[in-house]
Amino acid sequence: MEITGNAFSFGWEESLIIRIQSVMGGAGTAIASFLSEFGEEIVCVILIGLLYWCLDKEYGRFVGMNLMIAITVNPLIKDAVMRPRPYFTNPDIKCLKPYKSSADLYSVKAQGYSFPSGHATNSSTLFGSLALYGKKRWLTVIGIVIPFLCGISRFCLGLHYPTDVLAGWACGVIIIFLVPYLEKKLMKRYFYAILLVISLSGFLYCQSDDYFSAVGLLVGFILAVEFEGRFVKFESTGSPVRCVLRLAGGLAVFFMLNTVLKLPFSDTFLESGTTAAHIVRSARYLVISFVDMGVYPLAFRPGDILFDKKDSRRA
Repeated sequence: MEITGNAFSFGWEESLIIRIQSVMGGAGTAIASFLSEFGEEIVCVILIGLLYWCLDKEYGRFVGMNLMIAITVNPLIKDAVMRPRPYFTNPDIKCLKPYKSSADLYSVKAQGYSFPSGHATNSSTLFGSLALYGKKRWLTVIGIVIPFLCGISRFCLGLHYPTDVLAGWACGVIIIFLVPYLEKKLMKRYFYAILLVISLSGFLYCQSDDYFSAVGLLVGFILAVEFEGRFVKFESTGSPVRCVLRLAGGLAVFFMLNTVLKLPFSDTFLESGTTAAHIVRSARYLVISFVDMGVYPLAFRPGDILFDKKDSRRA
């Protein structure tokens, strides 16, 4: 097996992973796998959707913007550093939860690089943003505890070195403070221009699918926010029924579009890694993000806020 990339680590990192895995057992692996889910796509989509479509649009936009930037910056760094996952180079480290279970365990293209941890970046950005905007003690506790546990789970599962996780946490913290600061200080067009220049630079060197998905989601989200602000202007809702319906509909649109937009192309082409395939992937996720966050809210019935106020008076 030929390892591509720049393998490096501190001696204590591999020893720590091996020691932890030797005592984890089946129960420990199950717990670590569960904690790892807090940095996965589905959790991110559900939480942002619940905020944006249902509870507080501006809260959702704040968290969503930070997360879209985080999932784009992470592969930009990964594909520049090119650090193989620890189990690639040390046979004593087991991969207990492959990044892509259906793919070759030792395929860098499928399993991706290691530094920094995407799950640590995602969870610290997502839950840190919730805490920063919400300004409540219990949210602050969640914003610290969940990213911590999610990050720890990643090297327990053999997918990352501890320094990958530390770097992922650092990326998340920097993003949740720096991005809102720049957004306030800069004119909107300059802020978006900086984001696009940094994000699109990955087309010069990135090869991972994650990057091309993320940059499409980011551009689509920016377009959706602007479109919604000018032409849709939907209201948040406090109605539990409407929250469930909006969230269910938004998730259905997300996964339906993800399936339908693949249909014109063969699996061979989509997995080919060519420039054309990368452009198609970015375009596909741009459409998904724009439609789900910008166009889908057109389906919301006007007057939700009035309805909710009437409900609260009756109660």
